[in-house]
Amino acid sequence: MTSGGHISTEPRINERIRVPEVRLVGPAGEQIGIVSIGDALRLAQEADLDLVEVAPMARPPVCKLMDYGKFKYESALKARESRKNQAQTVIKEIKLRPKIDPHDYGTKKGHVERFLKQGDKVKVTIMFRGREQSRPELGFKLLQRLAGDISELGFVESSPKQDGRNMIMVIGPHKRKTEAMAAARAERASRSTHRGQAAADDTGELGDSAESTELMLPEATPEPAEAAPQPEAPSTPAPAAKPAAPRPSAPRAAAARPSAAGGSPAPRPAAPRSGTAAARPTSPAKPAPPRRSGETPVPVAADSRPAAAKPREADR
Repeated sequence: MTSGGHISTEPRINERIRVPEVRLVGPAGEQIGIVSIGDALRLAQEADLDLVEVAPMARPPVCKLMDYGKFKYESALKARESRKNQAQTVIKEIKLRPKIDPHDYGTKKGHVERFLKQGDKVKVTIMFRGREQSRPELGFKLLQRLAGDISELGFVESSPKQDGRNMIMVIGPHKRKTEAMAAARAERASRSTHRGQAAADDTGELGDSAESTELMLPEATPEPAEAAPQPEAPSTPAPAAKPAAPRPSAPRAAAARPSAAGGSPAPRPAAPRSGTAAARPTSPAKPAPPRRSGETPVPVAADSRPAAAKPREADR
């Protein structure tokens, strides 16, 4: 078993067209008629254009004289625009519990509102655990409450139904995806325009303030011209000051006063020199302990160091 080759989706052009005759269309869309493939190629070469097969399934096939590079570029632009305007429906999912906290419920409701404003569907799931499975009415009431809170943005597309341990409800948006995308683009454009106007107003205010500051500045007054220097008068020498009279000096005090006993002054005791310590009283020597009766005194050698060992005969 042999595998087939690659199937090209591009139209056949020029020499790739292998039919004996074609229905030819001119560059401006005029009908030329049925001609042979040779005449069609000759006309394309004379007009400096390409012969493109636009309807290969027709009998005979329809070919047109055109610039194939420009045709491919325009086709890519059209495909891009069609993909941009194409909206894909996305289903978002939000999970809740029957005993959800009020603050958590508000957060989940905000997510549902955001999804509906973007044009997406929302699948709300209530999860039951343990004994909660015996009270499905709690989940049903919670879903009805959520549907009533977001009734301005969406509607209940699928009513609540039990699916095992879960209860599911689908909410659809009032706006289509394309309308939501167009509204979002318009909002972004208006926001950018408003931002640009605000920046321009700020620039204008700065220019006006600069002009007003220039107007409020005082005019500079010309500085007075410097006066010409005048010739200095000859200075006369000042009279010398008279010397001040000397003041009488008081009699000096006696170097030493006479003592009460005689005329010579009494000598002062000499102070101890610095660095010498005063003599301290020495403590008396302790008496030797008394000897016991019958105890002989131990003679003390003058040199108590051990005598050096004599060399051995083997060391000599």
